[in-house]
Amino acid sequence: MKNVLISGASIGGPALAYWLRRHGFDVTVVERARGLRPGGQAIDVRGPALEVVERMGLGEQLRSFDTNMRGMTMLDGDGNELFSSTTHTVSGGDLSSPDVELLRDDLANMLYNAADGVEYLFDDTITSIDGTRVTFEKAAPRDFDVIVGADGLHSNVRRLVFGPESEFISHLGMNLAVFTAPNWLGLDHWQTFQQGEVVGGGIMSARSNAECRVYMGFNGEVAFDHRDVDAQRRLIAEKFADAGWEWQTALKHMWEAPDFHFDSMSQIRMDSWSRGNVVLLGDAGYCGSPLSGQGTSMALIGAYVLAGELHTNAATAFQRYEEIMRPYVTANQDFAVRNSTSQGALSGTDEFYRIVNDFQLTTY
Repeated sequence: MKNVLISGASIGGPALAYWLRRHGFDVTVVERARGLRPGGQAIDVRGPALEVVERMGLGEQLRSFDTNMRGMTMLDGDGNELFSSTTHTVSGGDLSSPDVELLRDDLANMLYNAADGVEYLFDDTITSIDGTRVTFEKAAPRDFDVIVGADGLHSNVRRLVFGPESEFISHLGMNLAVFTAPNWLGLDHWQTFQQGEVVGGGIMSARSNAECRVYMGFNGEVAFDHRDVDAQRRLIAEKFADAGWEWQTALKHMWEAPDFHFDSMSQIRMDSWSRGNVVLLGDAGYCGSPLSGQGTSMALIGAYVLAGELHTNAATAFQRYEEIMRPYVTANQDFAVRNSTSQGALSGTDEFYRIVNDFQLTTY
């Protein structure tokens, strides 16, 4: 069992590719986008996931991408300051912790460049899986010993092998758009968030204050096509049409943003993450939602464990991967549900960091 196909080239996929190559596997990654996807929110690498990155020899590089936030300001619905803090932020939690907050695309590029000998099939996707046989939209059919779905909340591999998304997704009552814009507020390693009754979000400086990342969210469930970006922009424009503060300027930048991303805050919960020679990794199998604060870390740890178990004993790899990961995943997902009902007030608490660090990383 030496030939592995991974669907998805964001975080979990390239991390898994790195560890599989280190263990001597042949690895192909297929990605629907034409290249690495730009943009995305600020993400956090915490606890055991930091050790995973250190074992990759990438710890110093990871820290060089730190957002280096100095603090945050919280506003009410009318734009009045509720409080400011230099000890924690909405996006990154406790500023005194060893966590590393960085932009999603910086981490994706770092992981992509870390592994030699990985074949990438960009601008392509899997159309069918029949045992070891995989057909693609563009590439010729091929056989793979193992097929990994690391293709996110709306996983194509999960749909093909396990069934429709509706059987596994659970909406947490919020929706969020993220995009890059000029730093028109002149924020200096700072973020400002506003809490409204229905809509709200925040703006944080990025890349040494050269730009900012804008977060625009609203409560409630809404039907949308996750591939129709123009319709998603119109939805945000509609929801924020009468919003005050800086939101009208944000909307102008939204229409020009090359990396606009929108999705519901949802979880994926499954009884099993594998079927036959197919296995799911990260958000595809156990999305915790941004409310968990742990999606990136779970993907990095999951990639390390899955590769290690495949290397140790392929016959029991999927079973062991799930036995090791599921308690940690469940704890983080349950935390996200509690966090959704407390409007994020639990992020950065002692309870949160107990869950973050409650994983014993073995050595493979």
